[in-house]
Amino acid sequence: MSTELSPHVSDFSPGRGALRPARSWLHSDAPSLSLNGPWRFRLSPTASGPEDFAADGFDDHGWDSISVPSHWVLEGDGAYGRPIYTNIQFPFPIDPPHVPDENPTGDYRRYFEVPAGWSDAERVVLRFDGVESLFRVWVNGTEVGSASGSRLAHEFDVTSAVRTGDNVIAVRVHQWSAASYVEDQDQWWLPGIFRDVTLTARPVGGIEDVWLRTGFEQGVPQGFEQDFAQGSGLVEAEITADAAAFPVTLRIPELGVERVWAAPGDVAPFDVPGVEPWSAEVPRLYDATVSTAAESVALRVGFRTVEIRGDRFLVNGRRVVFHGVNRHEAHPERGRVFDEEHAREDLARMKRFNVNAIRTSHYPPHPRLLDLADELGFWVVLECDLETHGFEKLDWVGNPSDDPAWREAYLDRIRRTVERDKNHPSIVIWSLGNEAGTGGNLAAMSSWVHARDPERPVHYEGDYTGEYTDVYSRMYASVPETERIGSDSARSTLLNCTPAQSARQRGKPFLLCEYAHAMGNGPGAFDQYEALVRRYPRLHGGFVWEWRDHGILTTAPDGTPYHAYGGDFGEVVHDGNFVMDGMLLSDDVPTPSLHEFKAVVAPVEFTFESGGDSADGDGHGEVGVTNLRHTADTSDLRFRWRVEHDGTPVASGELEVPAIAAGGSGRVSLPAVAVAPDAETWLTIDAVLAAPTAWAPADHVLATAQLDRSAPRRVSAVRSRADWRPGGGDLSLGIAEFTGGSLTRLAGREVGGPRLELFRAPTDNDESPSDGVEESDASIAGVSNAELWRRDGLDRLTTRRVRVEHSADALRTVDKVSSANSGSWVMVESVWSVEDGALELRVEIEPSRGWRTVWPRIGIRFDLPDGTAAVDGADWFGLGPLESYPDSLRAARTGRFTATVDDLSVDYARPQETGHRAELRRLTLASGDSEVLRIEALPDTRGRRPGFTLSRHTPQEIASARHPFELGESTTSHLIIDAAQHGLGSRSCGPDVWPEFALRPEARTIRLRLSATD
Repeated sequence: MSTELSPHVSDFSPGRGALRPARSWLHSDAPSLSLNGPWRFRLSPTASGPEDFAADGFDDHGWDSISVPSHWVLEGDGAYGRPIYTNIQFPFPIDPPHVPDENPTGDYRRYFEVPAGWSDAERVVLRFDGVESLFRVWVNGTEVGSASGSRLAHEFDVTSAVRTGDNVIAVRVHQWSAASYVEDQDQWWLPGIFRDVTLTARPVGGIEDVWLRTGFEQGVPQGFEQDFAQGSGLVEAEITADAAAFPVTLRIPELGVERVWAAPGDVAPFDVPGVEPWSAEVPRLYDATVSTAAESVALRVGFRTVEIRGDRFLVNGRRVVFHGVNRHEAHPERGRVFDEEHAREDLARMKRFNVNAIRTSHYPPHPRLLDLADELGFWVVLECDLETHGFEKLDWVGNPSDDPAWREAYLDRIRRTVERDKNHPSIVIWSLGNEAGTGGNLAAMSSWVHARDPERPVHYEGDYTGEYTDVYSRMYASVPETERIGSDSARSTLLNCTPAQSARQRGKPFLLCEYAHAMGNGPGAFDQYEALVRRYPRLHGGFVWEWRDHGILTTAPDGTPYHAYGGDFGEVVHDGNFVMDGMLLSDDVPTPSLHEFKAVVAPVEFTFESGGDSADGDGHGEVGVTNLRHTADTSDLRFRWRVEHDGTPVASGELEVPAIAAGGSGRVSLPAVAVAPDAETWLTIDAVLAAPTAWAPADHVLATAQLDRSAPRRVSAVRSRADWRPGGGDLSLGIAEFTGGSLTRLAGREVGGPRLELFRAPTDNDESPSDGVEESDASIAGVSNAELWRRDGLDRLTTRRVRVEHSADALRTVDKVSSANSGSWVMVESVWSVEDGALELRVEIEPSRGWRTVWPRIGIRFDLPDGTAAVDGADWFGLGPLESYPDSLRAARTGRFTATVDDLSVDYARPQETGHRAELRRLTLASGDSEVLRIEALPDTRGRRPGFTLSRHTPQEIASARHPFELGESTTSHLIIDAAQHGLGSRSCGPDVWPEFALRPEARTIRLRLSATD
């Protein structure tokens, strides 16, 4: 937009007329009026429309109505444009600070009434908590100002513009502006007034701002063990008000505090005895008020001290481990519009899944969310509304982060971030922003924060050399690199650092601000990162990318609802389903990865040690219990045990575990376990909540561990045969019928297969190209595994039968399996026989030489047509209840589980591999309430057990769909028995599958026993 047409759109100043300095979001009893609700609305295709709509007497009866707060692209069934998703790309030409003339612009109008009593107010203040991206404001035809900074609060003094009685407010919002260049976060572009609009009467003698700085001093330090009961708090009150407002009184009734300030400037700290500290585990808050004769402000105060000692990050003297998530504000219907009920449940769900920290990626959230974080208990890294990632395409040429012309805009953003949220005890780190390169403007932001709030450290991942930040932070560092950082054994030079800079960074705490990219089915290796955090104290954990998918609820052409991602709204440029990268699906359904995270970071660890665990059950043994929490002891927990024989419960009870202090350990005796001679015997221990909390009911499970107490059992050997003779292959064996050596019926049902299956519908990690760094030697830089699999034809295998042979009670086939334009193959020998009255299938799979990549799976597939009754469920004994893969097994336990075929899979936003259950012992297929077929899976000669997947669609069908609704209905179920599966990794943004969990082409055996049901 040219400056002649609109000087505001291309102006990178933070705005005109907004009140400064910024101030806290306070709970005040001053009179206020919410302007949320229906507004008149008109959308124009450019930013240069006439401004007559702002006039007091303008006739807006022909305009539409729109709700505020909202995003106009999510209103009106598409009448006001569509959402745009980009990760890094700018959806307009990179020509800073200019944006195109085609700039959707929303004009808003609303009528409101000012009460007569407001005429006594000293000032009337109009507050906007969030508008994307730049807006101008008129009240009764008078322009009162403009502002940018979409996720930041802006206030305007409208005292001279408002009048008692009827008033009209007009707002013009531009979708694109100079501010868009520094708001290139990985999320949807969603314009509009999307947070609250409030009018407040500021009283004469009122309080402009309050900052209660609170610290905590322990009473009796004993190393890392602390006697919090003897602690004392430190309060330093910074109160901004006119001199006429004083005296000002601070009251904390529960602590007996009543402190009066007679004049401004008295900020000296004072002690408060008998204080209990605030922490993410024990979020102890005290109600406080700061009052003058004219106004009272309510706050909830938490006492805690944040500090860095050497390379340790401490709160209240103890090292913090962040088991965190990156959290965007995202709702499938409302976008970034705040819904307190939904947000509270979201945070409660985090607590139930052992999440203890939030990075507010990449902007301040709605301020009420931080009240909830204080109350429920989270360590918060509060991030500024700043990202310029799109300049990476230009090698950062023109990046505003190092352009002095943008400095005031950068400083305004960090001031508004810190000042708004400075009273929250949950905030323990300030973050300057994300992926904005580096430069003098970021250094200036950091300098301002250090001067304003020296008690909280400053974070910014892009400060690789550590020039202006207090913690060393990285994204998606691999496990080996993270270990090198933690151990510092080689004193090596760090990424993008000189030796001197590396030495500086090595002296700081290390934080993974993003890791374990949770896109689609994945990630793997949570447990490897957590093991490093346990081993190396300078590693302080990190924040998974990310908490939830950002799908927008929409409908397919046939009316089927689904969650849309990039490209589904016809965007010119977009980044596809990269916005679907959370551990929570768009409809609030936890993915298996969230369960895996919960298990890996559980706050209680169990360590079994045998104590004469004899097969007759006389030996009990012991279990070690370690409390991994920061603050809380284990007195709020109960410890339950149960014993199962082949998944069937036979005994249960409670362990008597004395309260264990945070960081402490204890040992208790295990119960006597009756070991079954003919079944697997498993002891399971759960740590559960003894009483309900604000975020979970009593008996909610925090941690689980299992001990295999099974007696040794011999697996029957494979019977050798030497009497094979050629045959046509038309015969019956037990419950199986064959034609030409191929299985046609099983237990009276039509069946196809078994056929070799080496393909899986590629996960998002499988589809992502390798960067060639610390990955499998079967990877090719710049090429995805999925591309290699398709190149090798794993999705289109063909079979040539080499021979069919018979013996007295057995059938043997040999097949050569390959694909078009491939010189590599797999030999598959299948032997069907009757053993001890049951039908046994043994499949030997042996690849040729010359395969050059990892394989997704090694399995056999049975196709089960609908017939008289569809196979629609499974009961199994093995790992469950959720899916499991080689590098994502910690949430799985051994037991007996039941699920429908639909519940066995996860509705990832882009269909992909899902539903594998590992370590299978027995499987019963069902049709409704009727059992159809029983399968026993025998271990191979190395003791490895297969897994299974039961699905309505083949891997090839799943791979062809972009959305779940595109798969359609199926009359066939497909059972795949896998000898092995490739791991998941995090390659969509991060490291590949760890070599230990990568599946190389290799010989494998699958051995099954099949029987009809009674």
